[in-house]
Amino acid sequence: MIGNAAFGAPAKSSTQTGRLPAFIDSAFAVKYALQYQQYDKITPHIHPTKGVRFSLYAYVNPDKDKVFSQAEFDKYLNQSKIQFTWGEKDGTGDLYIVSLPTYLANWVVRDTRFEKVGVNEFYGTGNSLNNLADVYSEHEFVEFYSAGSETYAGMDWRCMRLVFETYQGRPYLVAIITDEWTI
Repeated sequence: MIGNAAFGAPAKSSTQTGRLPAFIDSAFAVKYALQYQQYDKITPHIHPTKGVRFSLYAYVNPDKDKVFSQAEFDKYLNQSKIQFTWGEKDGTGDLYIVSLPTYLANWVVRDTRFEKVGVNEFYGTGNSLNNLADVYSEHEFVEFYSAGSETYAGMDWRCMRLVFETYQGRPYLVAIITDEWTI
């Protein structure tokens, strides 16, 4: 469990795994930067050689997902007229084509009411295939989860998973994976 009891059931803690909790601090720093649209503060957290991957849903597609280096991330934050195809929207199959800042604001953190935070633990599960554990088997991740509303019987749940890899003794962000209820 991270923070206080309001976040939900206990998750695997850094003391149980024998790892330093630095990636947890980084996850919260990235989450707050996203939440307050201070995207430039994410750059130092991006892996210096692998960059950061963006997955529209739980299924990580190494062949199609967008990956940006630190320099590219900065560049595309400041060139908001450049648009990218992030993937196909569930239910319609429509391509989701927007700029990096728009993707971050309207897709990654369109809802910041995360009730639970899990460390190397999944709260959000649905119909889409979640292959994070396969693609990032040796990595740590933090899931920020929102259970959704009673109005929609929880079918509007969402989560954001931030995946980290240790490089030269420090955790770096290698993926931002969003997930939600899908058809």
